[in-house]
Amino acid sequence: MSGAMMTLDEKRQATRSDRSVRDIIQTARSVQNVHQFRTSSLGAWGMSLLSAGLLFCCFTPVNASPLAWIALVPLLLLVRIEHRTRWMYRAIYLSALAGQLATLQWMRLGDPTMYIAWAALSLYVAMYAVAFVAISRIAVHRWSVPLAVAAPVVWTGLEFARAHLLTGFSWYYLGHSQYRWLEFIQISDLVGAYGVSFVIATCSAALALLVPHSWLIRCRLVHPSTGPVTAAGMTLGQLVQVAAAVVLFGSTITYGYVRRAQADFKPGPRVALIQGNFLASLRVAPPAVQEVFTTHLRLMAWTVREQPDVIVWPESMFPWPLLSAAKDLTDEQLRAVAPYANPAVWKNEEVRKTLATESQRTGAALVIGINAAEADEKRVHQYNSAAFIRPDVGLAGRYDKMHRVPFGEYIPLKDWLPWLGGFTPYRGEWGLDKGQGAALFEYGKWRMAPLICFEDTVPHLVRGVVAAGSEYENGKPVDLLVNLTNDGWFHGSSELDQHLITSAFRAVECRTPMVRAVNTGISAIIDGDGAILDPEVFIDGDSLKNAPAPPRTTARDPKTGAWHKQLNAALVHTVPLDSRSSLYVRFGDWFAMLCCSAAVFLVLSTMIPKRAAAKT
Repeated sequence: MSGAMMTLDEKRQATRSDRSVRDIIQTARSVQNVHQFRTSSLGAWGMSLLSAGLLFCCFTPVNASPLAWIALVPLLLLVRIEHRTRWMYRAIYLSALAGQLATLQWMRLGDPTMYIAWAALSLYVAMYAVAFVAISRIAVHRWSVPLAVAAPVVWTGLEFARAHLLTGFSWYYLGHSQYRWLEFIQISDLVGAYGVSFVIATCSAALALLVPHSWLIRCRLVHPSTGPVTAAGMTLGQLVQVAAAVVLFGSTITYGYVRRAQADFKPGPRVALIQGNFLASLRVAPPAVQEVFTTHLRLMAWTVREQPDVIVWPESMFPWPLLSAAKDLTDEQLRAVAPYANPAVWKNEEVRKTLATESQRTGAALVIGINAAEADEKRVHQYNSAAFIRPDVGLAGRYDKMHRVPFGEYIPLKDWLPWLGGFTPYRGEWGLDKGQGAALFEYGKWRMAPLICFEDTVPHLVRGVVAAGSEYENGKPVDLLVNLTNDGWFHGSSELDQHLITSAFRAVECRTPMVRAVNTGISAIIDGDGAILDPEVFIDGDSLKNAPAPPRTTARDPKTGAWHKQLNAALVHTVPLDSRSSLYVRFGDWFAMLCCSAAVFLVLSTMIPKRAAAKT
């Protein structure tokens, strides 16, 4: 009987074993519950939608610039948590896609086929939000890079990549939201607008580190049983990151005040900007060429009393093309390359004479948007051009647009993928040729560099144009950037505002003022600090039509502060020249390239086995 009974020690041992088994089972259940929570997607959806909404609101048309400082925080919380939630990347992508569709909705206005381009660009740009979170998580959780370092480096690197991949799209950078805070954006002359985005992303990372663990639990990003993401309270490393962000922000503001105080603007050329109001659309018949011409002549005549030195017409607003042909081509050869035209038109001087006559009548140099065509023995080359006419010599130069709009001005890879023609409203052999390089227009003691349409939104292109003439003795050959744009395709939408805002950063980066003559608006004068100036003279070309309402006398609505759009007008202003130099013009995009290289390295590092990465 005694052999059948357990001793006291055996009973105690059995009890301890039972408890151990229960603990193991309880631990397993806890881990299972945590795993089940981690697969929840509510937190990811909430953060993704919040970030997409904030990014939309910090740009036009909402234009709530302060929201840019917190717009990345929700995404950075998804970077901060150790374990990603279920469907996290799907939530980020779909939320970003919704935000991009709302932001880029103006693209659909030109033609029904542009709906395809609108959707395609939105699908593409939305991928950068996913890349931002994924690459930042690699840096933080695989390589233990501080969040306040990883986030700005990756974000800036991706902005640089977006400016170059697939012909580039340099719109809606995070830094562009701060265009009204002139002191803050002055670092653009060091490292470009990328530097402004870098500082904002750094401060956003610091804010993300300040979010307490209890908030992460409430946002369903972590489970209560997992414990804090980091130790209780803020670690020394986190405090250092926050302090570094504060120092970077303070240094940026200090630099801005110092640089603005160094400005010594000198009076430059007196420029008249002509702004017609002709909507561009393939849905309706275009306006009569004579109406376009006479409207611009009338507006130009009204500016003569202000004695401008230079008068600028918008892109493509001179309605007749500037034709030329190789001198050795015979009529038979011209008929072969251009069977649709009489050979005599290639030698007709009427357009050149008309341009020269108008320059002489106004006593000013003209920079006019015009279509140009050149015939050689192989084919006809077509260009979107800016013609430069001087009252003393007539046609003195021409600039051909270098950065063409894909599917708007040419079809990429059309020889290999002809089906891509379905993405453009144009058919057949239509397409514009690429210009060969930058051009300088010289008049009096001023040197002007023309840019056409979206070229003023491309940082590396404008920087290259300004740097191209460095052989001049003063080291800064370009006194003034002259942009000619036709924004009539976008029917007074937020595109007009954002185009102007983006171009303002080019003036700061290059420390070179810019003037913009834009069909339907927004024409403007921008100084070397990036300030969008009120013109000295604003001529309301629709004042008679709008009577008895008083004519508009400023470029903005005095009640709302919004820029006037879709009106015939002329602006006259003496451009302030900027004598300051720019390190960005001298050294280019080294900083953004470094950030992009770091992001590429992080992606490639995922190919390194985890054990090897841990040893490293």
